[in-house]
Amino acid sequence: MNRILVVDDEKNVVSSFKRIFKEYEIITADNGRKALERFKEALPEVVVMDIKMPEMDGLEVFKKIKEINSRLPVIIMTAYGTTDTAIEAMKSGAFEYVLKPFDINQMRGLLKKALEINRSMQVEVLYGISREKAEADIIVGNSPAMQRIYKLIGQVAQSDVTVLLRGESGTGKELVARAVYQHSLRRDRPFLTVNCAAIPETLLESELFGYEKGAFTGAQTRRIGRFEQCNGGTIFLDEIGDMALATQSKILRLLEQRTLERLGSNETIKADVRIVAATNKNLEEMVKKGQFREDLYFRLNVVPINIPPLRERTEDIPLLVDYFLSRYNRELKKEFTRITPEALQLLQRYNWPGNVRELENVIKKAMLFGKGNVLLPECIFLTDKIISEDKRLDIRLREAFAQLVKQSLAVRSDSLYNDVIAEVEKALIIETLKRVNGNQSEAAKLLGVSRPTLKDKIQKLNIKKEIKITGEERFSDDQGAD
Repeated sequence: MNRILVVDDEKNVVSSFKRIFKEYEIITADNGRKALERFKEALPEVVVMDIKMPEMDGLEVFKKIKEINSRLPVIIMTAYGTTDTAIEAMKSGAFEYVLKPFDINQMRGLLKKALEINRSMQVEVLYGISREKAEADIIVGNSPAMQRIYKLIGQVAQSDVTVLLRGESGTGKELVARAVYQHSLRRDRPFLTVNCAAIPETLLESELFGYEKGAFTGAQTRRIGRFEQCNGGTIFLDEIGDMALATQSKILRLLEQRTLERLGSNETIKADVRIVAATNKNLEEMVKKGQFREDLYFRLNVVPINIPPLRERTEDIPLLVDYFLSRYNRELKKEFTRITPEALQLLQRYNWPGNVRELENVIKKAMLFGKGNVLLPECIFLTDKIISEDKRLDIRLREAFAQLVKQSLAVRSDSLYNDVIAEVEKALIIETLKRVNGNQSEAAKLLGVSRPTLKDKIQKLNIKKEIKITGEERFSDDQGAD
C-alpha cells in the first residue's frame, strides 16, 4: 500500500484524508517538527502539506524534505492569500499546489499522478534479463537490436544532448527514457513526464510554460509550468508528434536559448532542462506536410534511438515470457514455472500489433485463467491473425534489406546503388555456396545463372577471400562439369 504523509494543523483536514483516501496508508503530523520526524521514520512516497504551520514554517519544512530526498513529490496545500508562498515552493521543486478547501477528485488525481512520478524516479530500470532487484523495472531482451539500444543509452545518458525515441506504441519508450534519466548526471533532480497527446491543445502550452494571473479567462493566480518546475532535471515529452505548431515554436526557443516566458508575461526565465522526446509518428512525413517544424525536428533528433517492434525481435519473446511469469506470479499469487513449446511457438508466430505491452497483457490473462504451473496453448488468447512462416520470412527479409539500405545511406557513398547491389549479391552467393558445400555447379542451378557467370561474380566480389576469412574454405572449381 502506498504511503502518504499529510501535514496540517487542522484536525478536520487530516481526518478527511484518512476517511476519504482509504486506498493509501495515511500518516499524519500537525506541525513542522513532527512532520520531519514522521518523514524520516515512515519514508513516504508522497507528502501533502500545508504551507502555514506552527513551530516551523511550511516552506522551511519543504526545503528540509527536499534536502533529504530531492526527488520526492510534495503537494502544497494553501489558502488563497498565501499562493505566492506556494508558487515559491513550486519554483523550488514542489510537485503541485492546491487551494483549500481542496476538491476531492482533483486531489485524488494529483495523488495518483504524484505516485506515478515518484515511481518513475525511484524505481530502477535495469537492462537485459537481470533480476538482481525484484522491485526494479527491466528492459528485457538480448537480441542485437536491443543490445544496440543498451549501448546507445550508455553513450548518451551522461551528456545533456536531446534524445528522440522512435517506435510504435507499446515498445517501451518510457522505460528507455527513464533509463537515460537514471544514468544521467541529473538523476538527483526531478523527472517529469508530459503526454502531449493526452492534454488538449489549448492547455498544453500553459501546462508546459505556465501563466500569469489574468493571462486568459480563468487564470486567477500565477502558475508555474512544468519546464520551470523541472529546472535542473529532465522532462520526457511523450507523443511529441501530437504537439501544435504554436507550442512547437516555443519548445524550439527553449532548446536554442534555454529560456522561456510564461503566458501573459514578458519576463524571460532561464530554464536548465534536458528534453527526452518520444513519438510513434513519422516526423519526416509530417515535416513535408507542414505539420511539424523542420527546425525543431533537427533540434530533437540529435540522438535518435529507434526501438524495434516486437515482431522484429521475436528471439526475445522467451525472455519476455519468463520475465512476465516471474513478475505476475508474485502479483497474482500463482506458481507458473514455464510455458510449453507449443504455446511459445504460438506467441512467436503472432504479429504483435500492440508490441511488448500486448504480450504482457496476453501473459497476464493466460495466468489468470490457467491452472497448475505450466502455461498451455489453450490459455493464450490473441486478437489478431497468426503470421505464417513464409510471411514472417518475407517480413524479416524486407527488414534486413531496409537496415542495409539505411546503413549505406549513412555512409553517403558516391556509388551507393552499386554498393548496395554488390552487398546483396555477395550475401546471396555466399549463403547459397554454404548450402551446397561449395559446389559451384549446384549453386549456379539454385541461383538460376550459368556456372561461368557465377565463377566470374565470385572472383569480382572477392567471395573466396571472404569465405576464407570466415573459415569457410570449401570451394570447388571442378565439382561438376561446366
